[in-house]
Amino acid sequence: MMPLPEKFVERMRRELGAAEAEALCAALDGRASTSVRWNDAKCGAAQPSGRAVEWSPSGRRLDERPAFTLDPDFHGGAYYVQEASSQFAGYILTSAAGGAERCRGMRVLDMCAAPGGKATHYASLVGCGGLVVANEINRSRAAVLADNIRKWGTGNVAVTCCDSARAGSLEGWFDAVAVDAPCSGEGMFRKSEEARAQWSEAAVAMCAERQVEIAVNAFRALRRGGIFIYSTCTFNRTENENVLRRIGEVLGDGLCETPEVEADASWGVAAGREGAFRTFRFFPHRVEGEGMFLAVARRADGPERVRDPKLRRNVVSPVDSRTSKELARWVACPEAMRFMSAGDTLYGCYAGRYDDIVLLSERLAVIYSGVAMGQVFKGVLRPDGALALYAGMSRGAVPCRDVSAAEALRFLRKQDMDAAGFEQGLNVVTCGGLPLGFVKRVGARVNNMYPNSLRILK
Repeated sequence: MMPLPEKFVERMRRELGAAEAEALCAALDGRASTSVRWNDAKCGAAQPSGRAVEWSPSGRRLDERPAFTLDPDFHGGAYYVQEASSQFAGYILTSAAGGAERCRGMRVLDMCAAPGGKATHYASLVGCGGLVVANEINRSRAAVLADNIRKWGTGNVAVTCCDSARAGSLEGWFDAVAVDAPCSGEGMFRKSEEARAQWSEAAVAMCAERQVEIAVNAFRALRRGGIFIYSTCTFNRTENENVLRRIGEVLGDGLCETPEVEADASWGVAAGREGAFRTFRFFPHRVEGEGMFLAVARRADGPERVRDPKLRRNVVSPVDSRTSKELARWVACPEAMRFMSAGDTLYGCYAGRYDDIVLLSERLAVIYSGVAMGQVFKGVLRPDGALALYAGMSRGAVPCRDVSAAEALRFLRKQDMDAAGFEQGLNVVTCGGLPLGFVKRVGARVNNMYPNSLRILK
């Protein structure tokens, strides 16, 4: 690993003092931590392995970093590889909302959401009655985000690809807005040599300008009294406290404090204040986790002003009753679902959020929402791979075959599979009871239907 940038070290000495900076830099030259967050929708009450993350009930720290790419549970969405420090965002949302039950049913905008760690966390917190809009302006990163949303399989996320001004045009629409701002990446120095090589003071200054713009734009989408979360994976004050100060100057009395968000002293989190914001800084020499900065405030109460932006063309339409009946047999709770058509693909979403999905599709560039069901030919569904990963798929729709880990890897590599054990026609492939995707047996041959974009190349 290349040395830490000299200017970074100098900056940390100025901002933290010599002793604290020395401890931080020593930690950044040490071993990176590894943690995951388990998917309660797929794992249920099972107790996952690993050491508990204090602020995240589903989070677990791992003593060794396994080969995640070769683990079928990873591909089936049983867990997400997410830093313990990053999981604190879910704790903030829960605390600021007044508890886990108060999070259920919320509409959350997650800006700069790729690759999806926080978005999937929010999706688990808001539940089937809620909706997460995960926005990413970079199209290739948005595609990765959509893949991770499919794997998570909660069916309550819409992935959008637009700039912050467009996302902010949904004025007053969200109960919570979270901005995980693009930053200089100092918190990644322990894991990424590229982050060290690309760091510069010019990059810090450039990031700060962009962070203020994104945050102010996104704030417009927050309802009165709603929760506003800002985060970076960097240490310096320029991109953290100074950005918060500038946001406060722009928004003025539109910002106010949230109720207290407790951070137990034993956790090692450095809690502070900046104007209306409560701040939380994660130093890897104090916390078993990577570098992170998070802050939370609230939009002040007052009369709501909702502007109706210009609509885009209608890209979503309801399906006919015959198609709906065919799709309904594929989900465990069809009475809770609505089905729609977008392009040449059929989708399902929770009935209470159907109108929201339609509105989003009219106003933003939605690239994925709910659960992709597939296409119907002659009255029969040819399922999309995402349907197998949906936690609410009906296990009785088609036969299931549970395979070994070795066979699962063959499937995930989109290799040929032995027909023995599969029934004629469509089958769901599971490993340890966790669905991974579909195959179709035709005579003595098996067509592997795993999506090309997801297949293991290793």
